Amino acid sequence: MSTFTIATRESRLAMWQAEHVQAILTGMGHTVSILGMTTLGDQILDRALSQVGGKGLFVKELEVALEAGSADLAVHSLKDVPMELPPGFALACVMEREDPRDAFVSPRYANLAALPQGAVVGTSSLRRVALLRALRPDLKIEPLRGNLDTRLRKLDEGQYDAIVLAAAGLKRLKLEDRIRDIFEPEVMLPAAGQGALGIEVRTDGTEITAALTPLIHQPTWLAVAAERAVSRAMGGSCSMPLAAFATLQGDVLTINAAWGDTENKLPLVRANATGPVTDQASAAALGQRVADALKAGVLAQGGRLDHLDKALIGQ
Repeated sequence: MSTFTIATRESRLAMWQAEHVQAILTGMGHTVSILGMTTLGDQILDRALSQVGGKGLFVKELEVALEAGSADLAVHSLKDVPMELPPGFALACVMEREDPRDAFVSPRYANLAALPQGAVVGTSSLRRVALLRALRPDLKIEPLRGNLDTRLRKLDEGQYDAIVLAAAGLKRLKLEDRIRDIFEPEVMLPAAGQGALGIEVRTDGTEITAALTPLIHQPTWLAVAAERAVSRAMGGSCSMPLAAFATLQGDVLTINAAWGDTENKLPLVRANATGPVTDQASAAALGQRVADALKAGVLAQGGRLDHLDKALIGQ
C-alpha cells in the first residue's frame, strides 16, 4: 500500500470531495492526507470567470502542487476542469456521477414559474443565464459568485428572490432541504461534466494512477467524454453559454447540447446525436458530431462563428 496527498480547494464542497476520495483510498489500505489550498478562482469574486481567466483559475494552484511533488492527485468538480490540461497532467479517473441537474433554490417561491415578473435570480453561469432567459425573459438575472455557502447566504440576506445551483453540491453537503425544485434536463440542460468528480495526476504518476483504477466509473467517463468533446470543439473556455449532457444506456450514448447568445438576440440553438460507443474516442467523436451541428445551427440563425473560440461556462 502507498502514501498519497490530495490537493484540493478549501471550500466546504471541495473538502467534502477530497475527503470522499480519501475515505475510499484509505479503505483500500492506502495512507492519504489532504492539502487544502486557496485558488485564484476562490479569491476573485467581484467579476465573472469569463472576465478573469476562466475555469483554469480553480485548478492552477493545485497543478503547481502536483508539479512540485507536494501532492499526488487533485480532486475537481469536472465542470471546473479546462477542456485541455497542461502538458504533464492527465485525468486519471472520473468517478460515478451525482445528480447532474440544476436546482431552483428560493425561500419564498416553489419554482421558476412561481416567480413574479421582474424577480431577481442569481447565477454565475452564462449557460444558466441563456437558458433562464429562454424560459422567463421577464426575469432580472444578476451575477452570483462565491462558494456554495456564500451563495446561499446572499440568497438568505434577500439579495435575490431565487438562485440556481448544481443539485450535486447541495446533495453532497446534505442541503437537499434547500432545493425547492429540480430542472429536468429537457428544461435546463446541464453543463458538461456537471455532477461528476475528476481526479488529475501527473502523467508520470503511475503508482497513483494504478491506485485510482477501482474508482473509475466507465459509464460516467464515456458520457462526460462526449460532453467535453462538444465543449472542446466549441472553444472550451469561459465566455459562451454552452450546455452538453449525455446519457448511456447499454452501449448507446445519447447527447444533447445547446448554445445560447449572451446578448439574447438569437434563439437557443440545440443539437443532439445518438450512437454506439465503446471507448472514450468513440464518445468524443459523437460529441464532435453534435458540435458540428451546433455550429451549423449558429450560422443558420445568423450567429458568428468567430465568437466560438471563446467557448463555455457551466458552473
